[in-house]
This record gives sequence, C-alpha cells and structure tokens, in this order.
Amino acid sequence: MKARGAIFREIGTPLSIEEVDISDPRPNEVLVRTLACGVCHSDLHFVNGSIAGPSPTIPGHEPAGIVEAVGSDVRTVAVGDHVIACTSMFCGQCTQCLKGRPYLCMDRGACRRKRGDEPRIAQAGKPLFQFADLSGFCEVMLVHERALVKIDNDIPLDRAALVGCAVTTGVGAALNTAKVEPGSTVAVFGAGGVGSSIIQGARIAGAKQIIAIDVVASKLDAAKKFGATDVILSGGDVDPVKAIKKLSKGGVDFAFDAVGMTLLSQQCFYALAPKGKAVIVGAIPPGQKLELEPGHFFVEKTITGCFMGSNRFHIDALSYLDLYRQDKLDLDAMITERMPLSDINKAFELMEQGEVTRTVITFD
Repeated sequence: MKARGAIFREIGTPLSIEEVDISDPRPNEVLVRTLACGVCHSDLHFVNGSIAGPSPTIPGHEPAGIVEAVGSDVRTVAVGDHVIACTSMFCGQCTQCLKGRPYLCMDRGACRRKRGDEPRIAQAGKPLFQFADLSGFCEVMLVHERALVKIDNDIPLDRAALVGCAVTTGVGAALNTAKVEPGSTVAVFGAGGVGSSIIQGARIAGAKQIIAIDVVASKLDAAKKFGATDVILSGGDVDPVKAIKKLSKGGVDFAFDAVGMTLLSQQCFYALAPKGKAVIVGAIPPGQKLELEPGHFFVEKTITGCFMGSNRFHIDALSYLDLYRQDKLDLDAMITERMPLSDINKAFELMEQGEVTRTVITFD
C-alpha cells in the first residue's frame, strides 16, 4: 500500500512529505488509517538530535485512526474499529509485564518484525524505521495489536489521540507514579501538553493546591482552566522555589518536571516539603547530569522517574476517556492548533516558540 509520510533524514533538515510503501499485516499486526496525531516534545527532541535514534524514520507517537485490515491472529480489534495507539507496546511474558508493569516491558522486540524480514515501512525497497514502533506522522500505520486499544466511535479522534501520550503520561504521572493524595499540595513545572495533563490529574486526585510554573504567560492562563489554583511566571528575577514555598507555606507534597530539564528537576526537589516526592516526567537528553544537595534527603524527600505515566494502557486509556465524557478531563481545550501533515514543520516551530499546548496533525 502507498501512503504519504513525514520523513526525518538528518538533524537540522526539515521533515519532507514523501510517498512510502506499507507492508501487508502479518498475523499479529494491524493496518490503521491515521486520522489524527498529536505533536509531542519527544518528536521535537528527536528531530533536533537531543534524543538519539535511527534514520531515515517517520516520527509521531500520539495517533488515532480507524482499522483497515488485521492479521490472522488479531483478536482485540477488527476492521472499522476506532483505535488509539501508544508506544507502551509490551510482550506480555517478561518479568515486568508479569508483575503488572507492561510500560516497562523488557522485550519490546517480541512485537517487532525479525531482522531480515520485509520492513513494515519502506521506500524504493529500503526500510524506514518506525519511531516509537508507531510512526504516526503517516497516513497509514502498521503496528502490533498490543500497541492499540479500541475506543467507542463517539469520541472525536483528534481528542482521543492525546490519550496516546500527553494524557497517559501526565494524568498517569499524578495518579499512578506519584499517587497524589486528596488534600495535598502540588507544583508542576511546564504547562504544555504533558504539564496540563499533570495538572488535571492532580485536580482529579483531589489536590487542594496546584501551582503551575512556566515562562510563557499564555500557558499559565490555560493552566488555570485546567485546574491550577496558583501560577508563577518564571524567569528574570523570579526564584520559583522561593515562590512555591511562600505560596504553599513551606513546600509542596508533590512536584513534577514536565519539561525534562535538569534545572527544573532540581527546583522540583528543592521546592518539596519534608517527605515530599519529586517526579521527573519530561525526557532529559542523554549525557546530562542531575546534581542535588544531599542534605535534603535527611528530611526524607524522594525523587523518581516516570515513564509514560506508569500506564497499563489498555485499562488507563479507557478510564481517561470516561473522565472526558464526564467533563472531568478537558481534552478539547488542550488542542491549540490543528494542521495538515504538510504543515508538520510549522507545528514544530510553534512548539519551539512555546505558543501551543498541543498541536494535532489531522488527516483527510
């Protein structure tokens, strides 16, 4: 099958929209017509070289679409189903999967084609790599069925796509990783797609105070709509740690770095009250070092990582969509821009400028 995709070839070069060849589904694979795909900071980190990866490849890992064909062994979805995809593909047999942590699967390779097999995506007979095992910036995706979950047809696919990464990561960071408690205090550094999802997760969990910190005033205005009780415009002479401690009367119970910067991770840790927990949600580029003053550990502060909101995607995604139906999770306001695939490079520019919460690429 022929399809158009946004191909990344080298750092510093815009993605190009080109025709590619999509293979036929094998027994456990599903062919999906992509109708929407959110643009995530991880995609931007990849094309900028902050996150290493193979090329040529088609990025995109927050997609939703409709099933067009299924392999002979597929049982979880059928032709015509509306689906969302997530990079948290899992083998189901490794130690982490069997312990109920499929997002930490140790054998994702079991869900990929073997070396030497016909590639899922190719161009002129040469393979193209699947970013995050999805490649959502393409009109058609060919993925393992465990990367997909069926959703009800009444959910708009541009909203549903956000659950594939931003919402699963952010809401999950609050509910699953940190386990924010009712009546607790929370600080969220970064009010983009993931940050706004963390804010909403903390609100859903019953936090009494949610402080949003960002360098863009418009994002802080949006953060209030998502549930932030206080905002801090950082930068210049503003010390966010001091401001957080003043607002929270001594420090917060939970702090989140939604961006992935060592400075913000440090500030999360230092802004905690005794016994508080800092969660690094954003992807810090490899090679960077995080330094912390050891004295803070004597008041039993903790700092932890978070991968994809510690999700069990096939359970959590449907729960988040139920919250959307109940007007407890706002997906509509998270979408700042909708653009065609041909504008993918413009979408990255807007993200770099900090002008959007989420841009969604929509396909005809």
